[in-house]
Amino acid sequence: MFFNSSKRSNFSSLTFIFLSFLTSLIATLGSLFFSEIMNFIPCSLCWYQRIFMYPLVLLFLINLLYPDDKIFKYSFPLVIFGLLISVYHNLLIYKVIPENLSPCVQGVPCSIDYLNWFGFITIPLLSFFAYTIIFILLILFKRKSVDAK
Repeated sequence: MFFNSSKRSNFSSLTFIFLSFLTSLIATLGSLFFSEIMNFIPCSLCWYQRIFMYPLVLLFLINLLYPDDKIFKYSFPLVIFGLLISVYHNLLIYKVIPENLSPCVQGVPCSIDYLNWFGFITIPLLSFFAYTIIFILLILFKRKSVDAK
């Protein structure tokens, strides 16, 4: 009913957008779970990463319903900024960057370690994985779109 494949360059690009949607949805629901259910108070960098992740869910969903190859233009800047913040946050968590360079001056410190699975998996690392997966999927989407033309 909604899906119009004539505006999409090929079917594999639909897969990349769907997987991007799924990744951003899981990241969004995960962040809401940690803050609303587990009562982990997000730091400033966590909020900035959320600001760039949450709109991606809507962008990818709209693009799944109304296909358009221009989704790369709209979503890639959000992914790049979110990924850069995520890298910075991980460098703070793993103490590569000193705590005094943290933007978290009030409230929860950016180096707080709410979650530590297997000794290295933290919430900022999960965010980094989500942004990296979406980044790779968008690059593959762009390559397929260019190859199809």
